[in-house]
Amino acid sequence: MKRHSEHLNYLVECMAFIQDLRVRAMFGGYGLYQDDLIFAIVVNDVLYLKSDAAIKNEFTRRGLQPFTYTVRSDKLVTMQYFEAPPDVFEQPEIMQEWTQKAWGAALRAKKPRAAELERWASWRADQ
Repeated sequence: MKRHSEHLNYLVECMAFIQDLRVRAMFGGYGLYQDDLIFAIVVNDVLYLKSDAAIKNEFTRRGLQPFTYTVRSDKLVTMQYFEAPPDVFEQPEIMQEWTQKAWGAALRAKKPRAAELERWASWRADQ
């Protein structure tokens, strides 16, 4: 069983306010989940938070970089996860603020399940 790094353990401690926080190993890094939604990744001991169009500018204004990786040695892929601001590690309130933003991005990106779509369609038909 692969052991978590000390830094990952520290991140989990910093996010103790998140109920049911789960860490899953993935592709050489880790995904951080709440309610089966991934809101952050940790790769090479760097915390990246989920982003979307609603909050992307908050990351870019601070000069924070997106997570990227190379496919087949020639194609750079940029994901919707950005480096966490350094001050999240200094003040718990700031960690909570930024993880809530990332959680919001994860919720907005969530694709509805078939059952949810059926319920929604049924509700709309009744209106």
